[in-house]
Amino acid sequence: MPNFSKRSYQKELLDQDDIPFEAIQQNMKELDRINTLLGGHDITIAGLKYVLDYADTKLPVLICEIGCGGGDNLRVIRDWCRQHQIEAELMGVDINPHCIAYAQSRKENAGIEFVCSDYLIAPFKQQPHIIFSSLFCHHLNDEQFLQMLQWCKLNALVGHFINDLQRHPLAYHSIKLLTGAFSNSYLVKNDAPLSVLRGFSKEELENLFSSAGIKHYELQWKWAFRWLVCSITKLPSHV
Repeated sequence: MPNFSKRSYQKELLDQDDIPFEAIQQNMKELDRINTLLGGHDITIAGLKYVLDYADTKLPVLICEIGCGGGDNLRVIRDWCRQHQIEAELMGVDINPHCIAYAQSRKENAGIEFVCSDYLIAPFKQQPHIIFSSLFCHHLNDEQFLQMLQWCKLNALVGHFINDLQRHPLAYHSIKLLTGAFSNSYLVKNDAPLSVLRGFSKEELENLFSSAGIKHYELQWKWAFRWLVCSITKLPSHV
């Protein structure tokens, strides 16, 4: 029986260097479907709207996703911004060349810039207004997560947000059953339940944000077993 009292640090298969492109492609397709069906994309839009409230949307808004995978989050953001007449420039960064190759190959991702790089040394033409990640933080250990938060705080002109997993028995057993029955990806079948075990409790997230020196943030629980944490880098004087 898994131990839900503390995070697992067992590596996911996707974090290995020798995964074939075809396997990653299938994994990315299924993750997009899971995010759509279980509301993951809706949570990303909720985070974007939160931070946009503090941005001047008359100017092009530069949005960067770190750990962008196949680019599905950025595609959803691009379409939402178009629907709401918000001019946005979008950039996705991922260290895995197969993920970037897949993202660039998708005609649905037209107009989005994808860069293969460690996010810490990503070549920004301009400093992003908004930086976010979705299902990226649980791949990190606590030290790496803390470093990421400090980097976001330093580099996001307006604010940043994360969309990630709650570690919970029901989430674990549900996703294990669903992927076991319907997934065609060995990566998804192995990594989806393991991702939940690498997820976070509310207290753990609060401790990490406190350690990063981030005092002004909002942490919300979202269905299905997700955390949305939004932070504004430059607060108005009255806040």
